Amino acid sequence: MFHIAQANVARFRAPLDSPIMKEFTDFLEPVNKLAEESPGFVWRLTDSEGRSASYIEFPFKDELTAINISVWQDYESLSNFVYTTVHSYFLRNKKKWFDIRGHSQFIMWWIPEGELPTLEMVKEKLEFQEKHGDTPEAFSIKQLFDAQGNPLKK
Repeated sequence: MFHIAQANVARFRAPLDSPIMKEFTDFLEPVNKLAEESPGFVWRLTDSEGRSASYIEFPFKDELTAINISVWQDYESLSNFVYTTVHSYFLRNKKKWFDIRGHSQFIMWWIPEGELPTLEMVKEKLEFQEKHGDTPEAFSIKQLFDAQGNPLKK
């Protein structure tokens, strides 16, 4: 059995404690709690205190780099959370908090049930997708694949 992993790497417009980021940071933990309580949720990357991965210091050169990694039972569960909950407000308004001129990266892939993604795995998947485009190995929302590697129609 497989689960779907997703990673989203983007650049904040300002540090998390900036007034520009207040609405985003005020809702960060409640939206993450909603994700955790959503049907099909399996896991998300958090810091040692259980807070959003946005608070983790990653080995990136840019301290404004943000990353979100989560695992869901299936694409439908992930999609329902992203597009039918309050999360959709933040997706629609991402220009307020994220530098969209930069290279935002979103990637999905299927992993064996019980396996958890690592930062190294995310890096490898992003590089693979950048080099080869959407494949069953690593794909974007533009071309989805099922766990057997078959293309899905949106």
